[in-house]
Amino acid sequence: MENRIRKRSVKAGMSPGSLVYIGEQKQRSLTLEAIHYSPVAIERTQIKLEDCASYKMIDGVVWINVDGINDVGALEQVGKTFDLHPLTLEDVLNTDQRPKLEEYDSYLFIVMKMLRPGETPDKIVHEQVSLILYQNILLTFQEDIAGDVFDPVRERLQNAKGRIRSLGADYLCYALVDAVVDNYFTILERVGERIEDMEEDLLANPSSETLNTIHHMKRELIYLRKSVWPLREVIAGLQRLDTPLISKSTGIYLRDVYDHTIQIIDTIETYRDMLSGMIDVYMSSMSNRMNEIMKVLTIIATVFIPLTFLAGVYGMNFKYMPELEMRWGYPALWVFMIAVGAGMFLFFRKRKWL
Repeated sequence: MENRIRKRSVKAGMSPGSLVYIGEQKQRSLTLEAIHYSPVAIERTQIKLEDCASYKMIDGVVWINVDGINDVGALEQVGKTFDLHPLTLEDVLNTDQRPKLEEYDSYLFIVMKMLRPGETPDKIVHEQVSLILYQNILLTFQEDIAGDVFDPVRERLQNAKGRIRSLGADYLCYALVDAVVDNYFTILERVGERIEDMEEDLLANPSSETLNTIHHMKRELIYLRKSVWPLREVIAGLQRLDTPLISKSTGIYLRDVYDHTIQIIDTIETYRDMLSGMIDVYMSSMSNRMNEIMKVLTIIATVFIPLTFLAGVYGMNFKYMPELEMRWGYPALWVFMIAVGAGMFLFFRKRKWL
């Protein structure tokens, strides 16, 4: 997973509501896309900052998506147009924000972590998504312009699939939250496949590289857990809110998303237990391998101890040794030494030490 450390030290000593972008510093320009729809029509256009005000009094539902929030000045203009509280804009710019829900006088503010698969199986792209729900307007703020997980929602809007075009902005907000949560399942499926592959490698050929991969995946699961646990509280809070911004019919769908978050949390905990067990298996495998090596070395040393003793005895340089003048002494010693070694080998085999 990409680097997730976002430093807040640059804001030390600043007053609350100070707008400073905290995230990956890339040169991107802020882009805005507006989707205005009703049960009978839809319009999807790229807009400019000065066009935002015209959507405040328009009929129907409007979804304005803001990409590239590193442009603080442009984001501040968006905030002034839609009367956003400075603390809301501050949280939008703090891309290490914990998922949360806040209720203001005229809107609801939701922060989520959006995850999507990367180019390789071991890469997960993550970014913060902020949603601001008004009566008939939904604002979404994303860090990057490279992509998101909202394309299925856009397709349903474009093709009038389901009931999304006939319901309000609260249902659209639910649909986006549901898209983010559903994509967690895609991420977890890839994680599960990698865990299965690692289990096979661990049993066949445990190595330090396998251990590093296990630790890397544990860090990924910790980040997933940090993203989903607070999200459960957010969705539960949306269900409990007594606000005209969320209808009772949408609350039913939110219960379904809440069930999904519980399932994701259970899956994450299961994978964490599996990885912890894999570390134990790795340590046991390495310990068993070391024991096998030590056993072989011990047997070899044990076999050569009596042979070394005999070689030492008959290697002494005394003039008067009993067997020194024997004609067959040297070959007899070899036969005896070979017999001792073979006898010890057979003894070890009988005891199943070999």
